Amino acid sequence: RAARSARTIVIAGVPAGLLQDDVMADILTIHFQMSRNNGGDVEEVTYPTRNTGVAYVTFEDQEVVESVLKKDQHLLQDKRLPRHYPLTVTRYCDNVSSSLIHLIML
Repeated sequence: RAARSARTIVIAGVPAGLLQDDVMADILTIHFQMSRNNGGDVEEVTYPTRNTGVAYVTFEDQEVVESVLKKDQHLLQDKRLPRHYPLTVTRYCDNVSSSLIHLIML
């Protein structure tokens, strides 16, 4: 199984303050499990984070990360939201210093 960081994506553009945090985490889980969003089995959603409007989604399989990133546009929609919200989806990257330390230790 791939490392957790390789199975995680960063979501920006999550509408903050509209719903309770656990409800928003559920909506994100549903969005990224749907096949129409190129999704798959979600292991965990981290929301809220230290950054407003940002969430982390970790999948069971790294392949799902690749397919989710291939989708042109992710629109967050749910009957509890007043409108559709475009999300920015990027790969989770460890910061450079920890990557360098990892390389040195190999």
